[in-house]
Amino acid sequence: MLERASDVFATAAERSASKGPDVKELHAKIGQLAVENDFLVAALGRMG
Repeated sequence: MLERASDVFATAAERSASKGPDVKELHAKIGQLAVENDFLVAALGRMG
């Protein structure tokens, strides 16, 4: 109980910030950016 006593008084923003980033969301964003990058490389290759 003593280790997590500060959680009782922490705000929701403080509690979510202490968890760290969501790895699944980061992997999804990386995948999305990779697809967009591949699309743009292919589109620009056809133009020039």
